This record gives sequence, structure tokens and C-alpha cells, in this order.
Amino acid sequence: MVFVGLNPSFYSAEVGHYFANPRNRFWPAFNLSKLVERHVTADEDATLLDDGIGFTDVVKRPTPMGSGLRAADFRKWAPVLKDKILQNAPKLVCFHGLMAYKAYLQYGEGVKEKPELGLQGRMICSSSVFVVPNPSPANAKYSLNDLAEWYGRLREAKKSDPD
Repeated sequence: MVFVGLNPSFYSAEVGHYFANPRNRFWPAFNLSKLVERHVTADEDATLLDDGIGFTDVVKRPTPMGSGLRAADFRKWAPVLKDKILQNAPKLVCFHGLMAYKAYLQYGEGVKEKPELGLQGRMICSSSVFVVPNPSPANAKYSLNDLAEWYGRLREAKKSDPD
């Protein structure tokens, strides 16, 4: 499985770990969901490769907020993401937020859709696609418990994958 964020924050890029901003709710929600059996921090993100979990972004250019991204960023980076997915063929691709997934669809697949959260009907080659709310502190619509519940749904989708 690969988690796909919109783009790194300056802090995450500086320290070299995904979701490293202490205000980001990814790691607390991830740990509450029991997606893996151990507690994991941003500093340990690379250890999740042993659990079959990787990380990347739609766009690799850091910004303070996703609103700082431009269409040129998506035109440049979404095809790179698509190539990574096709090359590595994860069973499940989990996008953090509808904005990330819609940007990927538009600039990586040439498709404009209005997806909803959860398991998608569309696949990326052989990879199933799941969308969870963005855990950014700027996305206050979802509580920590809401986010953990979405990662729990992801855990169930991962279990139900036939492979």
C-alpha cells in the first residue's frame, strides 16, 4: 500500500519525514486505527516499508499550504506519480484528501471527476484506490477520531483485497 499526500510541508521536507509537522494528525490517527500493530512516529516512517506501506506525494514541491500549488506543479508531478504507481504496482493507493486525488485524476489520468471519500470504482492499472480525509491541521472538518475511523476503513479495505 502507498499513501499519497498532496505535497510536503516545508517542515516535512526539511526533516525528511512524511507528516512530520507535530500539528499534523496523520500519525496519531494512524496509530489509533491499528493499521499496523505497533506505534509509529514520523521519524520511523521508513520502517513501514517492512509492513508493506510506503509514502509519496502528488507534487514534490513543498509549500506552507496546498493552496500554494499551481497547475504547472500538477502537470509536472502527477505523471511522475502515475509512473511510480505503474512501476511498483501497489495493491492499494490511498490518497490523503479529495484535492490530492482530483488533482491526480486531472493531471495524471486526464479525467475530471467528483469523487467521494472511500474505496473508488476507478483503479490505477492494477491498484485499487482509496481516499481518506486530509489529516492536515488546516482540515478541521474532521476530528482525530474521524480520521482514525477512515484509516480503520482503509485497514478493512486492505484486508478484503484478494491478494
